[in-house]
Amino acid sequence: MSRKRPTIRDVAREAGVSYATVSRVLNGRDWVSPEAVRAVQDAIARTGYTTNQHARSLATGRSGSIAFLLTEPQHLLFEDPNFSVLLRGVAQALSDREQTLILMIASTPEERLRTIAFLNGGHVDGVLLVSPHSGDPLLTQLVQAQVPIVACGRVLGLEEMISSVSADDRAGARTATEHLIAAGCRRIATITGPLDTSGGVDRLAGYTDALMAHGLPIDHDLIVHGDWTRQSGAAGIRALLDRAPDVDAVFAASDAMAAATLPVLRDAGRGVPADVRVVGFDDSGLAATTEPPLSTVRQPLERISEEMVRLLVDVINGRTPLSITVPTGLVLRSSSPA
Repeated sequence: MSRKRPTIRDVAREAGVSYATVSRVLNGRDWVSPEAVRAVQDAIARTGYTTNQHARSLATGRSGSIAFLLTEPQHLLFEDPNFSVLLRGVAQALSDREQTLILMIASTPEERLRTIAFLNGGHVDGVLLVSPHSGDPLLTQLVQAQVPIVACGRVLGLEEMISSVSADDRAGARTATEHLIAAGCRRIATITGPLDTSGGVDRLAGYTDALMAHGLPIDHDLIVHGDWTRQSGAAGIRALLDRAPDVDAVFAASDAMAAATLPVLRDAGRGVPADVRVVGFDDSGLAATTEPPLSTVRQPLERISEEMVRLLVDVINGRTPLSITVPTGLVLRSSSPA
């Protein structure tokens, strides 16, 4: 005779808590004490309880799944280290809440159509939106689909409608630029991120904030625009050397772009940091592996991913849109030492 499948009531009895407490833990609600959560988790392990997802979906009207939606080309998921760190952090945070992660990429019109059709079908309870670009028609379609959303980075123009978790990009960029000023640099260039993203806009603003605060001019010959990638970083530093050969420092808005400046500067006979100091942004795994290793601004992607999941659970449960900003920190290495 087969053994009876353990129920929530069995878990509650084993844990010494109420049925309602077990239910709250299983549904990822926040108003449960850490002690109760541990007791329930231990009881689940002892009883062998597993969620009947189909029954749970019928009872709650929820799928138990969350979409990780990347609006960049597919190859960047593997080439940009930030996306993989975010994905790993989100996967762990959802696993801790017994929720399923669904990876979706929507960078082409066809992918956007499939994404909206999937979301409208009620297959996920919410969306973790990564790398949103203002003006992307997908953003309006997501809002119209009335699916709970939390974005990584503010969604320009839709801040009141879409919750977000962001690094303090502006303060981080200002700190990086002020470090270069304190080192004696006066011809400080920047390679920006895309200006249809909050990260691109805010990091450029932090750079200009620092220059103005120290009485340095905003020279547009020292500002070139990139798209976070190595290719744009290499193109950017070549443009800067052509039009501002006296450049003595570069603040690049991503580590990938900063890393790409190093071989170009080397080929141009410029020593780093002797002739040109370089500072990036992210403190991805890449930063410590370049030659020389990159000074950079650290954005705590592990914390950002955890906050995104926590906030999305709140939004799913009816919380109004909210923006959270987490602090950054300057990490000094050989490309621009103290």
